[in-house]
Amino acid sequence: MEYRLLFENAVAASRTLNVIDEATKNNLLIAVASAAENATETILAANAKDLAKMDVANPKYDRLKLTAERIIAIAEDIRQVAQLPSPLQRTLSTTIRPNGMILTKVSVPFGVVGIIYEARPNVTFDVFALCLKSGNAVILKGGSDAQHSNEAIMDVIHHVLKTFGLNPDIATLLPSDHAATNELLHAVGLVDVIIPRGGKQLIDFVRQNATVPIIETGAGICHTYFDEFGDTAKGSAIIANAKTRRVSVCNALDCLIIHEKRLADLPRLCAPLIDKNVIIYADERAFDALKNDYPAHLLQPSTKESFGTEFLDYKLAIKTVATFDNALTHIATYSSKHSECIISENKERLMQFNRAVDAACVYNNVSTAFTDGAQFGLGAEIGISTQKLHARGPMGLHELTTYKWIVEGNGQIREK
Repeated sequence: MEYRLLFENAVAASRTLNVIDEATKNNLLIAVASAAENATETILAANAKDLAKMDVANPKYDRLKLTAERIIAIAEDIRQVAQLPSPLQRTLSTTIRPNGMILTKVSVPFGVVGIIYEARPNVTFDVFALCLKSGNAVILKGGSDAQHSNEAIMDVIHHVLKTFGLNPDIATLLPSDHAATNELLHAVGLVDVIIPRGGKQLIDFVRQNATVPIIETGAGICHTYFDEFGDTAKGSAIIANAKTRRVSVCNALDCLIIHEKRLADLPRLCAPLIDKNVIIYADERAFDALKNDYPAHLLQPSTKESFGTEFLDYKLAIKTVATFDNALTHIATYSSKHSECIISENKERLMQFNRAVDAACVYNNVSTAFTDGAQFGLGAEIGISTQKLHARGPMGLHELTTYKWIVEGNGQIREK
């Protein structure tokens, strides 16, 4: 396959987006949302082919699975993106220099955005919506696990683009093989930025091999610290929600840290996890606190590997700490800087946690399950950035733009 030609076509298509008015973009997105709903049967049939190749016990299975309800939710996210203000041509700053020059900093698209992602076909819709709205052409490289689903979704998108008389190269789906990944990672001068979405192995591979700039969406090793001043009822609900709402997503809870003064409350905090058959890897003190109340077949002693692991499964590590500072140290040691939570009724303790914890999203008495573009009011999301350059946390429309300087004058020349 001639990949360079595909990339050049995407560059050309990105230029056409500069002349498409905002109303057309919004109407197109609304049309894509409706087309997705109308094509539910076709999309689910393709998705069934992908699911048939994957073990139901695989943590990726839930991410791969589409349902009629999930397609409706995807369509609603696309409509929400259509309703958001344009991130383009925003005046970020204006300066008038002593010589009368007017400098205006204005938001503009990246141009061509590459996305490498695993078994998450919803990403195909989400990314297209965000990239179109932000004026970017997109090149999608999905995993082989979701090949049939992605192809069916891209057929829907291309049909709508053609209906609107627009270049289908605005959205390109690459083959799901390693050769396509390699070509995309090295498309310097054609692809402006690559955003990987997936597990640690994928993200590490992209970071280590790409010559195109990347925005890293890191793995989600998420902690919740139950403070000595924590409310047990709130804690129980938050822990259960963060762990079991959807175990295969990056905002799911991986490690509960509990202050030693609250070990007596640990059985109550963990009680809702029993119905979900959550396996707990508890340190010695937590194990002793749970052994008479938590099912023996679901309770195991923790090991070194229990901490700093993104489980993506019905598994949870528990660490007991003697002090608040010990909790902060544990988080600093094992966190992926994604989402960290404290459960406490002490306002000073909450403020200390907010200042001390280095993460994209820091939660006070709220489940980490909310680290999500739609929940943040961003519409769909491009990913959760755990790096500090350019973007951090849920990446929506604004994070898919850069800026340029517009310099206006009246014949000024530089004398020195």
